[in-house]
Amino acid sequence: MMVSTTRAKAAPPIQLSLQMPDPRHRAWLPRHRVVRWLRLALPSPAVITVRVVDEDEGRALNAGFRQRDYATNVLTFDYQREPQVVADIVLCAPVVEREAKAQGLRLEDHYAHLVIHGALHALGHDHIQARQARRMEALETQLLASLGIADPYRR
Repeated sequence: MMVSTTRAKAAPPIQLSLQMPDPRHRAWLPRHRVVRWLRLALPSPAVITVRVVDEDEGRALNAGFRQRDYATNVLTFDYQREPQVVADIVLCAPVVEREAKAQGLRLEDHYAHLVIHGALHALGHDHIQARQARRMEALETQLLASLGIADPYRR
C-alpha cells in the first residue's frame, strides 16, 4: 500500500497592518476577513497596510498623488512586487458607504471587492485601457464569486 505524501500548498504569508482611526468600520473589516481577501488576490508573500480614512484624508491623498481633487473609494500605493508584494491600500470609508448604499450592496461585500481591487493594483493590474479593464474585472469577478459575492460589474 502506498501512502501519499502530497501536501496542499501553503498559502503565502501576508503581513497585514490594519489601520482604522474611526472604529465604526471594524465590524466590516476584521483582520481575518481582510487577510482572506488579500490571500485570494495575492499569489506571493506580501506586506500590506490597509488604512481606512475619512473624506478629508482620502481627498488629500487623491489630490496629492493623482492630482484629482475628490475622495475616491480605493487608492493603492505599490512599492515592490518581487520577491514579495509591498503596498498600501487606502479605503475611504464615507465613499465606500455611499457607493454600497447607492448600488444596493452589503457594505462588507463592497469592502471585499475594493480590498481585492487594491491588491490586484499592487500586482500591476490596471483598468486604464478597455482591454486591461476587462481582464482585471474578470479576475475580480472570479475572486469575488469564490466568496459568494455577486459580480460587481453586472448591472
